[in-house]
Amino acid sequence: MARAHRVAAVATFLVVAYLLTLYNFLSVPLVDAKTAEQILPVLPWWLLVTFGSYSLWSIGLGLLTLRETPEAYQELLKVGR
Repeated sequence: MARAHRVAAVATFLVVAYLLTLYNFLSVPLVDAKTAEQILPVLPWWLLVTFGSYSLWSIGLGLLTLRETPEAYQELLKVGR
């Protein structure tokens, strides 16, 4: 099975499990039902913010540790003129 199929299968499983838990067809182990009702609706937004933070951090680190040779730097300066 291709990687895209595996990712789609896992994502589908997680979405179905989340929806079943959100609508109280499944219970969250070791968590009170009232607490789960407060946490589950905001979980997708929390995951989105977490992914955005990681993405910005990754881009920033890539820019900070850009490993170019001095020749490439000089070439970029010449192209910009």
